[in-house]
Amino acid sequence: MKRSSLITIVVLIALIIGSILIFKKKGGSGTLDEDARNFKVKDTASITKIFMADKNGKQCTVVRTPKGWMVNDKFYVRADAILTLLETIKNVEVKHPVGKAAKEVALKVLAYKAIKVEIYAKDELIKQYYVGHETADGEGTHMLLTDIESGENYPDPFIVFIPGFNGYLNTRYIVEEKFWRNLSVINFSPDQLKRIEYSNMVKPDSSFVIDVINTKKFELSDPKGQKLPFDELNMKQYLAYFLNLNCEAIFTDTDKPTRDSLIKKGKYFASFTITDKQDKKHDYFFYFKSPPSKRNIEYGIRYKYDPDRFFVNFDEKKEWAVIQYFVFGKLFITTEYFKPSVPVKK
Repeated sequence: MKRSSLITIVVLIALIIGSILIFKKKGGSGTLDEDARNFKVKDTASITKIFMADKNGKQCTVVRTPKGWMVNDKFYVRADAILTLLETIKNVEVKHPVGKAAKEVALKVLAYKAIKVEIYAKDELIKQYYVGHETADGEGTHMLLTDIESGENYPDPFIVFIPGFNGYLNTRYIVEEKFWRNLSVINFSPDQLKRIEYSNMVKPDSSFVIDVINTKKFELSDPKGQKLPFDELNMKQYLAYFLNLNCEAIFTDTDKPTRDSLIKKGKYFASFTITDKQDKKHDYFFYFKSPPSKRNIEYGIRYKYDPDRFFVNFDEKKEWAVIQYFVFGKLFITTEYFKPSVPVKK
């Protein structure tokens, strides 16, 4: 074979290989297409951090810690919210590409409305994409993926969904801290309790102190320290009431006038000081809430206070929340609750 022919063959082979590589990198249905539609992270257990931000300046970071997920290094998150987000990250599928006719509009909407999502495993960014608006039928969501290596967005947006779920997905990506917050106010299992001091300012005789020696041994006394008899089953039941008590809403900046008014003029009607097994004290102060005017009209009763809701000040007096009597009312008892059904033998 002549040398010139050999060179020509080598050049042709090189051109073919180069064309194949370029096609795989930039071709419509080659590797690029597969990479551009790969939104899901199958191994959500490896995810350590998720950052989300919208175009209005709202943003948050949820981080996995040994004790659970936290938002912005401040609060533990709602279990349902993080589970829903991880489920979405794991199961999101492409339904179809955005059509050519709608592509330009979709990209423009994504540019000014989308939520940016960054997903990390340890300190490494493993996935980044933009979550956009829902489709007209409400059963799909526009998304655009970023090429992690180049930092550039892929050119084609897609309509994504979760198999078996009818609805859009953008509401699952929560960017506001207040909506991530765990709404727990009081959450102690009986084995975490050492002492409960209940003070009723309206009815002082209803106040009491419970000392938890262990989960089978207790002491009940009045505020003066006088020991009182009690039914053991009733005591155990009451201690179980302090587990998983959630508020209806945490105060935000919009509630500042109410909070300031309570601080300046409000008087709490009851309080609890709970001492845990590590001897840390947790104080809770409860305030009446003014009745809604519509409620009085509806029932024809002149309520002095809201019969359904009231306020609590907690977390070293830093936090305020709206709570329901339906949830917390069981804590506000008298010592009559504990009295044995039969006389105590002396």
